[in-house]
Amino acid sequence: MNLFQKQANEFADRHIGPNEQETTEMLKEIGVSSLEELINKTIPTAIQIKGDLAITPAMSEFEYLTELKKIAAKNKVYKSYIGQGYYDTIVPSVILRNLFENPGWYTQYTPYQAEIAQGRLESLLNFQTMVSDLTALPIANASLLDEGTAAAEAMTMLFNHKNRDHEHATSPKFFVDEKIFAQTKDVLVTRAKPVGIELVFANFHSVQLDDSFFGAIIQYPNSEGSIEDYRDFINAVHDVNAQVVMATDLLALTLLTPPGELGADVAVGSSQRFGVPLGFGGPHAAFFATKDEFKRSIPGRIIGVSVDAQGNRCLRMALQTREQHIRREKATSNICTAQALLANMAAMYAVYHGAEGIKNIAKRIAVLTRTLVNELIDLGYEVRNKNYFDTITVQVPDASIIRTIAEAHKMNFYYVDETTITVSVDEATTQLDVLNIAGIFGAAKGTDTAVATFDNETNLENIPSSLTRTSPYLLHPVFNSHHSETEMMRYLKMLENKDLSLVHSMISLGSCTMKLNAASELIPVSWPEFSKIHPFAPADQTEGYKIIIEELEDMLCSITGFTACSLQPNSGAQGEYAGLLTIKAYHESRKEGHRNVILIPISAHGTNPASAVMAGFKVVVTKCDDAGNIDVNDLKQNTEKYKNALAGLMVTYPSTHGVFEESIKEICQLIHDNGGLVYMDGANMNAQVGLTSPGIIGADVCHLNLHKTFAIPHGGGGPGMGPICVNEKLAPYLPGHPVLKNKKEQIHSISAAPYGSASILLISYAYIKMLGANGIRKATEYAILNANYMKFRLKKYYKILYTGKGGTCAHEFIVDLRPFKSTAGIEAEDVAKRLMDYGFHAPTLSFPVPGTIMIEPTESENKAELDRFCNALINIYEEIKNITDGNSDKTNNLLKNAPHTLSVITSDEWKYSYTRQQAAFPLEYLKENKFWPSVSRVNNTYGDRNLICTCEPTESYLETAGN
Repeated sequence: MNLFQKQANEFADRHIGPNEQETTEMLKEIGVSSLEELINKTIPTAIQIKGDLAITPAMSEFEYLTELKKIAAKNKVYKSYIGQGYYDTIVPSVILRNLFENPGWYTQYTPYQAEIAQGRLESLLNFQTMVSDLTALPIANASLLDEGTAAAEAMTMLFNHKNRDHEHATSPKFFVDEKIFAQTKDVLVTRAKPVGIELVFANFHSVQLDDSFFGAIIQYPNSEGSIEDYRDFINAVHDVNAQVVMATDLLALTLLTPPGELGADVAVGSSQRFGVPLGFGGPHAAFFATKDEFKRSIPGRIIGVSVDAQGNRCLRMALQTREQHIRREKATSNICTAQALLANMAAMYAVYHGAEGIKNIAKRIAVLTRTLVNELIDLGYEVRNKNYFDTITVQVPDASIIRTIAEAHKMNFYYVDETTITVSVDEATTQLDVLNIAGIFGAAKGTDTAVATFDNETNLENIPSSLTRTSPYLLHPVFNSHHSETEMMRYLKMLENKDLSLVHSMISLGSCTMKLNAASELIPVSWPEFSKIHPFAPADQTEGYKIIIEELEDMLCSITGFTACSLQPNSGAQGEYAGLLTIKAYHESRKEGHRNVILIPISAHGTNPASAVMAGFKVVVTKCDDAGNIDVNDLKQNTEKYKNALAGLMVTYPSTHGVFEESIKEICQLIHDNGGLVYMDGANMNAQVGLTSPGIIGADVCHLNLHKTFAIPHGGGGPGMGPICVNEKLAPYLPGHPVLKNKKEQIHSISAAPYGSASILLISYAYIKMLGANGIRKATEYAILNANYMKFRLKKYYKILYTGKGGTCAHEFIVDLRPFKSTAGIEAEDVAKRLMDYGFHAPTLSFPVPGTIMIEPTESENKAELDRFCNALINIYEEIKNITDGNSDKTNNLLKNAPHTLSVITSDEWKYSYTRQQAAFPLEYLKENKFWPSVSRVNNTYGDRNLICTCEPTESYLETAGN
């Protein structure tokens, strides 16, 4: 390889941890002579890819960014007044630089290990408090995927609330007002049909309600921008023992009477306009707030207050967190990720501006909108809205004339039909912009000048007094203390410093693939050519995005061995759901809609059965054998038993146990022979890319976690992307969207935006382009090498569960900690907490096997880091042995008391039998680089029994802790 070829391939060496010498040493430890020998021992020969993938050669980072600039230039950044749930916003620079573009924030994992996640937990509690305050509803979650799916989750929650027997629902109807956003309607249609919900579309003024309704949804302000008084309608819904979902706008609620005060039971919407870029549709954090009676049913994550082992206030995820992994097919939702990074941005926007600042932004928007209305009326136009906040609907003789003029002046409006236009004003709109908008409408009537008088009075006549907000909000000190950039910068850094992320050490979470999120992959997400594009912008303005989307789809199809791809699902669980719906649509197209049974191995991800139930299938769980593989005989029996009703099989490959099962092709063929299709869960694709593929093993559809295999960062619990790839027979049924021209075979929308969280697709696109065909294969080889190296080092001390035929694992492996419970009283959680004292996040805890940890190092960690982690676990083994040998107490020891905070270590009182050195600095490297957990072990039970999910005065927490 010459100098220039080396430059083109340099990114692989930046991304992959071990160098050549380390590779040799690691292979020797495993007992193989080469990577090729290791792969042949690990992956069955029958399913290995012969040859290279049809992907372009690698590009250097500089070359990639230079080429991407050319593609970005093909996007046209117009002034967007389209609205419909997406608005331009001003991202405060202090938040952009110190949070959105900061690896200390975006490389964090979901805060399951609360002791090393107090920073983002506080920020997410701020988000919940902000939402709860603005909606005037007592409980809010820590974000959902987008407004459309949040509305669908609310519908499902209310359906389950009133209809305990889902198969014989007595109240199956859900009213949908005709003036909610079109994309929300489409997602509701998708979610309603499989579970037997009957949608009734009408005007809220005229709908006839009865006991057959379980709920209703209305938009406030509505899709035309009108502010309606829904009080009488809400009362009418309640009179038939049904509940009301109100889709709303947080910025509008600073001026409008909030949903809770109007009587709504649930409020949903998007927090995007709180400082989160448009990004061609995402990622954005949806919100979900409701009444206290629904706290045990609310989907997604809730952050709650608890106490730690020292009695100090701390935070944790509460209640139903990851409930689908516990309840599986009985789960109320398949939500497994959120939009934590974006929720944090929105929360910090509120922290930075405070109540007065946000209200002033809303007032400016309302004043500009009212000024525009006055000008349009003076020009002779009919404005339909009497009451409005930021959006107006204008009757025009010919919308096409205005569109031509507007686009010539680089402006976009929302064209409802040939004679109707809506215009949405936003935070980025200026007085000059309003004059220019008026000028466009004037030009359509032959007038070339526009003059406006901007009224700065606080009395906003466009908002009726009966719906003007009088209640306060954002009173907590956190929203009133950080309004200077200095204070905001320090607050963000203080929270960041409490949380362990990839900037500190490896995060070896099995089945989560916490690999490097390279700076060159992420930088373009902030470029205005990508960040300031509205998802409903005309196609000729999004040519750059089109190039990236089509090329990424092609590359993902090459990697999976499939023929078509949809990038719309904006989480892994959404991808599961979308894939299952394509299977359902396929069977229905063949007049085989009776095929409604999905077989799922007991080892599967908990989201699998939850998604299957949401898609309208019946779940039949199949067994695994003692080696952790699918029990083929049991599968055959169930296939035979249900062959006439068999819709398909959901299978994870390599298995959730970290093994490439030898019988996978036989399994897929068995399903096909009995009329079913195979859905492959792509959670473990990081062990497949370039070496084998879903298409080769015989699957028909798979989802891909771009936030795992393809380098999108986890963001502390989102964003993620879960696109699906399918074979030829399923291609006609991929998700559509109301703003795209869809074929009739396509299923309805899965997500609110046509391409989900489109702006972060750039990250996966960059990952593949810079690695190239050889690089992505090499990354997979090293993911397998790193896992096996750790496995072989640790097996001398711990029992390793499940290996393949060659004695190796795939990209992850399971360490059995169950024997220590009987010998030393030590459980898996104790090991997880003790690892924090060594500066590490615990591997995946008690999944898929209770009492174990599952380790996945990824390809990005070098040998030195792998050794540090192994040494930590080996030292912990010795600490457990001391308990077993009677040298340490079974209840008062290094593991049971972990983690040890700086406060505990420096306390005047030391009540433990071991030394401070043993507690805090058990290995030498910690003296140079120590990460301190900010709280002691969190009391989860206390937090659930004393549920507090908003920011309360600090003194109340001190009183609680003292009780």
